[in-house]
Amino acid sequence: MSQDRWDPEMRAFTAMMEERGRAFPPIVMTPPLDAARASNDGPGLALAAAGGPKMAESGDRWLSLRGRRIACRVHRPRTDAALPVLVYIHGGGWVWGSIDTHDHIMRSYAAGGDCAVVGPDYALSPEAAFPQALEECAAVIRWIAKNGAEWGLDPSRIVVGGDSAGGNLALAVALLLQQTDPELKLAGLLLNYGVYDSRLDTKSYQDFATGHTLTREKMDFYWRQYCPREADRLHPLAAPLRADAAELAKLPPCLMHVAELDVLAGENFAMEKRLRAAGVTVESETFPGVLHGFLRAIGHVGQSDRAVREAGLWLRRILG
Repeated sequence: MSQDRWDPEMRAFTAMMEERGRAFPPIVMTPPLDAARASNDGPGLALAAAGGPKMAESGDRWLSLRGRRIACRVHRPRTDAALPVLVYIHGGGWVWGSIDTHDHIMRSYAAGGDCAVVGPDYALSPEAAFPQALEECAAVIRWIAKNGAEWGLDPSRIVVGGDSAGGNLALAVALLLQQTDPELKLAGLLLNYGVYDSRLDTKSYQDFATGHTLTREKMDFYWRQYCPREADRLHPLAAPLRADAAELAKLPPCLMHVAELDVLAGENFAMEKRLRAAGVTVESETFPGVLHGFLRAIGHVGQSDRAVREAGLWLRRILG
């Protein structure tokens, strides 16, 4: 497919990552996925480690929750006060990614938002199918709301965010917590080019089905790994676009960032429309000429840097 609409910096970054990817074996999208994960995540690990601002304090903490030990990456841009917190859930189609692949994104939000960022290293699919990742993220947020002061956090001010599958989990966990912990009030949701439905039938799926990094074929694979039972793909905690309006109406203010050249763009627009119709305060921006996952290009693509700056200002306002 033509790259005429691609932002020139996005095109150069994509070419650079493709070249780095040649140092790894081809990705075979057949379980078990351990070797494929090494090839998929490998090219971006050095990028994530080197990018983003330095923190006053960074480290990994472990929480014993839901029968296993969950690693949480914790970044604090300063240590002179208890900071509000962004719980940031990494993307990767529920099957790839980690707190390492998204470390530069988390640190950039911490600096821009003057807040702590906690990234849960949730269990991946297909080994851990729906709803395990969702339940683990909810458990981490519950722990922070109750015990966050132990980590230098202000547990009364929590935003949940994520990108791609992490955006899906961020929105779904907010819906889940409304049901299980109604007293736990989130300050906001930061939703970056999220997955919100399992239909794969929007115009953007037709327009960008191939040739734009995230393909329709890949999304079909990801859904089959995350929700091997077809019925689960219709559940509103797996596909939040299907949630009842009454449940959506209880959600906190949302910031939605959308990639223009993305199979998921259509369902992001549909999700925004449903949120607004339910009375949720929504700020949304579509970034022209960029592909799905463009936030990983912080420091290389101007649109990525602008998205982080704008999200940082929003976080300061919401958490202030």
